[in-house]
Amino acid sequence: MSDEPSNLPFYEVVNRQRQFFRQANTLHYNQRINILKDLLQVVKENEQAILTALAKDLHKSTFEAWAVEYGVIMEELRLAIRHLREWMQPKRLKTPLLHFRANSSVLPVPFGHVLIIAPWNYPFMLALRPAIGAIAAGNAVLIKPADAASATEALLENMINHQLKTPWIQVAKAGPEESARLMEHRFDFVFFTGGTEIGRKVYQAAAQHLTPVVLELGGKNPCIVHHDADLTIAARRIAWGKFSNGGQTCASPDYLLIHESVYEQFIQKLIQQIRIFYGDDPQHHPDYGRIINKRHWERIMKLIPGAEVLAGGTGNEADLYIAPTIIRPKDTAHPSMQEEVFGPVLPIFTYQTINEAYTFIDRHPDPLAMYLFSKDRKLADKLSRDISSGDFVVNEQVIHFGHIHLPIGGKGNSGFGKYQGKHSFDIFSHQKSIYRKFFFPDLPVRYPPYTTRKFQMIKALFRIGYR
Repeated sequence: MSDEPSNLPFYEVVNRQRQFFRQANTLHYNQRINILKDLLQVVKENEQAILTALAKDLHKSTFEAWAVEYGVIMEELRLAIRHLREWMQPKRLKTPLLHFRANSSVLPVPFGHVLIIAPWNYPFMLALRPAIGAIAAGNAVLIKPADAASATEALLENMINHQLKTPWIQVAKAGPEESARLMEHRFDFVFFTGGTEIGRKVYQAAAQHLTPVVLELGGKNPCIVHHDADLTIAARRIAWGKFSNGGQTCASPDYLLIHESVYEQFIQKLIQQIRIFYGDDPQHHPDYGRIINKRHWERIMKLIPGAEVLAGGTGNEADLYIAPTIIRPKDTAHPSMQEEVFGPVLPIFTYQTINEAYTFIDRHPDPLAMYLFSKDRKLADKLSRDISSGDFVVNEQVIHFGHIHLPIGGKGNSGFGKYQGKHSFDIFSHQKSIYRKFFFPDLPVRYPPYTTRKFQMIKALFRIGYR
């Protein structure tokens, strides 16, 4: 760890990091493995502080904060440290006969200076998870944490800028106006996690410099509960996926489509599971979260009126509490279906046929995740092909975002770019094609003058060489 100054204006941090990268401080295995091990040590030393900050920002229980944020980051770091040398190796490719006496490979090299803009709903995990992949790939990294999660923002700044102390990775605390100015700098890669509206602005700003971007957005994730599903397990997993973290999870189900033949039975089981999880008074249950701020509390509460309330529906503004809420809107014109809910309110609809469910889902194309609860393998295979979504999950909720070997990410309206584990290393690496040719032999067939004989020879080489 170096003794670089940590309290610098943005433009100085950006310039210092760019210079640090240009001096080849991040290119070699030993350099990368050492910074990953240093980061691992800093995260371990701050375990309790991380859990405390997440409790302050989002009322996260110790279990949830550890398992979904701290534990995920530790797993990412250990995976990168264990496999970094392998990931950095060039990949040999087949070379066609037409390129006789040559060899081909792809070498993963860093883009350069990377900006990571993190959201407030998982403010620790979603700041460091992409950063680990970016560092492993050899990039200099600037993290802009979510200012709404102020306790975690302050902790990240202290951990990275004051404890880790290296220009390789820095944290920039910034409000909305300062963040806009930060995007005026030229970065070599931008990774954004957050809402669609701000994501578009980030994309537009990056386009001014032709900077590649990954957008991890959200969307109205549908969840189908088919008539043949195990209703008890489906209710348990949906209640967990929807109401963990106060419903503030981009991959959580945004609305349910329940086969009408099992609707009444399923609703009873879902309400029962909420009671089992959080008791009769979730506001005073230690495992139930809070809304991040007043603005979002007001936004979510406005999504409830005008629908039949099947469970919950109440809130406490002073405590930023909204009860786990299930509603049944009259139709899709209801406010809950006009935007991503991103809170503990779950709209429910019914369907009779799968084609009817298709039509319903098509009104909100390209969700981040599509969920199906069914025992029908053929139906699952068909929906996975036919419905456009970032990811497709059968008989489970959200937990695929913790599957370190599975690439996750959106499509279309829910963003683009897949990451997690090795896929994070890949997405932060420019795949440089390497082609090496020997001087001899130097076949004359490629050079003018082009005779009939040469033409026949080149046609034969193409037929043979690209099989």
